[in-house]
Amino acid sequence: MLASIEEQSNHHVATFKRPLPHAIEVVWAAITNNDKLQKWMSNLEIIDLRNNGKMHFNMNDGTDAYETIGITDYAENETLEFDWGTDTVRFELSSTDEGTLLLLEETLQALTEHTPKDLAGWHICLDLLADLLDGQERLTFPMESWQQRFHDYKDLLDSVK
Repeated sequence: MLASIEEQSNHHVATFKRPLPHAIEVVWAAITNNDKLQKWMSNLEIIDLRNNGKMHFNMNDGTDAYETIGITDYAENETLEFDWGTDTVRFELSSTDEGTLLLLEETLQALTEHTPKDLAGWHICLDLLADLLDGQERLTFPMESWQQRFHDYKDLLDSVK
């Protein structure tokens, strides 16, 4: 299911909802332990996991180049929020009878030509996360699936504007 996009005063919020049949601690570990995190989002690396901590967005281009990302909200097994350029990304976990509900919210300060690319990327990364939790690690990024999602999010954003 595609993310929903809502306008809120002077920005938009894209919300991805993923029910996962796994305990919160298992999902949290996949989001916050680098050995697991980098299997579904290879660019991210947690450096200092705490409120006001930091992460790296690694370029993965062979140069060891990275951008530092600030962690803006943190509560173990519940919340991880961080800067994402001029935007913010927030993971929230809550227990359900079937496991965990994962919400990923990206607060978008402006809708740009890059926005559908970013949303398609998060969508595919969440698919990779779900696969990893189910014991199916993908070794390559599914570019064909990303391209389809890019077009889906482009259409969705055109209807929002």
